[in-house]
Amino acid sequence: MSTYQDHISEIAQLRADAGAPWDEINPESAARMRLQNQFKTGLDIARYTAAIMRKDMAEYDADSSQYTQSLGCWHGFIGQQKLIAIKKHFGDTNKRYLYLSGWMIAALRSEFGPLPDQSMHEKTSVPGLIEELYTFLRQADARELGGLFRELDAARKAGDEVKEKDIQNQIDNHQTHVVPIIADIDAGFGNAEATYLLAKKMIEAGACAIQLENQVSDEKQCGHQDGKVTVPHEDFLAKIRAVRYAFLELGVDDGVIVARTDSLGAGLTKQIAVTNEPGDLGDQYNSFLDCEEVALEDMNNGDVVLNRDGKLLRPKRLPSNLFQFRKDTGEDRCVLDCITSLQHGADLLWIETEKPHVGQIGGMVNRIREVVPNAKLVYNNSPSFNWTLNFRQQVFDAWSEEGKDVSAYDRDNLMSVDYDESELAVEADNRIRTFQADAAREAGIFHHLITLPTYHTAALSTDNLAKEYFGEQGMLGYVAGVQRKEIRQGIACVKHQNMAGSDMGDDHKEYFAGDAALKAAGEDNTMNQFG
Repeated sequence: MSTYQDHISEIAQLRADAGAPWDEINPESAARMRLQNQFKTGLDIARYTAAIMRKDMAEYDADSSQYTQSLGCWHGFIGQQKLIAIKKHFGDTNKRYLYLSGWMIAALRSEFGPLPDQSMHEKTSVPGLIEELYTFLRQADARELGGLFRELDAARKAGDEVKEKDIQNQIDNHQTHVVPIIADIDAGFGNAEATYLLAKKMIEAGACAIQLENQVSDEKQCGHQDGKVTVPHEDFLAKIRAVRYAFLELGVDDGVIVARTDSLGAGLTKQIAVTNEPGDLGDQYNSFLDCEEVALEDMNNGDVVLNRDGKLLRPKRLPSNLFQFRKDTGEDRCVLDCITSLQHGADLLWIETEKPHVGQIGGMVNRIREVVPNAKLVYNNSPSFNWTLNFRQQVFDAWSEEGKDVSAYDRDNLMSVDYDESELAVEADNRIRTFQADAAREAGIFHHLITLPTYHTAALSTDNLAKEYFGEQGMLGYVAGVQRKEIRQGIACVKHQNMAGSDMGDDHKEYFAGDAALKAAGEDNTMNQFG
């Protein structure tokens, strides 16, 4: 890897080769700009981050405590601030990603206004958000390096060679804010060709991991709502192949495909699968249909029937023209979906569940691993779950089975604040705290994410600010509730001009115009009040 001095030397040689027209180009300034723009294209990012994910997947296979995490984003600034915070608090970005949620794009980024998670938003907004996220992450690199360059200049001016060497070492070993993004392509926004075309745009924007779900694209629902409709396996596998072809065409040979099954909560299908012989994949899919045996003379006009083992079976068809699966087959269908997806090109699984329960998830993963031993999951630690109530009820049920006295608790009312300091609530909170580590160890979960965290944090913080600012606290509501905390917690955004690129702009002005540069920094800049 080229060092800071290597870049300076290389550009100095270019200047010498170009002769007099380049005399006013400062090699060190150009080297700084080059280092502040490490990734030139989205494909550079996709290749770089795919390698990170593959390394992390291998490390998880060797040690399940090495799981990864991410938080969902709906704006580049949100993603940037997450990575700045991660580096600030933990020193590096190891095993920490970003998640791009289709739900949040629909709710917050569509030109139609807020929409439900039903693939009605503009599909071009998906690659658009990926590009935006990486633009902000690259800007975070440039800003951080710009600060180091200014520190380097100050050390030189002070004649502090030890400090100068230390800062140059920090520059040479700078860790980028650019991390993998797992990007939600919903059900592909159309047929396999449409999926391929959108996947290409997403990869070109920088996506190294694409999450694809097995719902019907034109009937798509949020995974935590009712009315989900799945497609036969061959239809889903065609889309998985389409995404793989997109990765290969663009030279991202180790791109990651996350195959999501919604079958646990999906009781409907739009199609009866094509089957050529008993026991094939289509026949297995159809075997879950809710059917009744009929005689030929009992058939009605327009009936659809299946011939199975010499019997005529009529699948139950709803007025919506959808077919219904038998009750209590969701887990079996999930397991089959997962095995099939991994056998035909997917790298990771996503099982959408109705509650966060290690035992439930682990039970399915153990069945999958009987066929595919290294099966791994991406899991949605969803805000759609009532985590407090779920885990308090799990503890209640566990204690009941153990014979422990739970008569002091009302199971249906365990969300009550009255229980917050109880032994049961403390145990539930401890299980929530260790849920990700427990599930990584016991349920094969490689990656834990929260889909919509900043949707909720933005609403909560805005509610608190509005209550204080428009109430009796007035301006103190902002100062005490926001700015004072920013200053004392070292939140970089308290200097919002710097965060928006003002200091980098000053650097460029000086590179381009020298002493004639009109710079924004100076003693009259009010940002100086923040030190």
